Amino acid sequence: MPKPNPELTDEVSPELDADFFARARPGAEMLPRLLGEEAAGQLLRRRGPQKAPTKALVSLRLDQDVIDHFRSGGYGWQSRMNAALREAARLAPVKTPPR
Repeated sequence: MPKPNPELTDEVSPELDADFFARARPGAEMLPRLLGEEAAGQLLRRRGPQKAPTKALVSLRLDQDVIDHFRSGGYGWQSRMNAALREAARLAPVKTPPR
């Protein structure tokens, strides 16, 4: 192993060595101990596989101001864009369960 560069390490932020990584544990193992089962369950919650794919991944070019408009609304901007496209195409809105 090469000698650590003293300009890049200090006592507060020591270099992480093989021993550190050997002692490391997965978050799924440690978070319940540190935060409790319920809080850890919320953080580690994963979405299950789709029963039937409902969306298609596409690549398209949009004007930057259109993207900025939808993104400015924060989380859920892609869903709002999808709803606006459905409305413009005169398609029925899709009912989505609340989060």
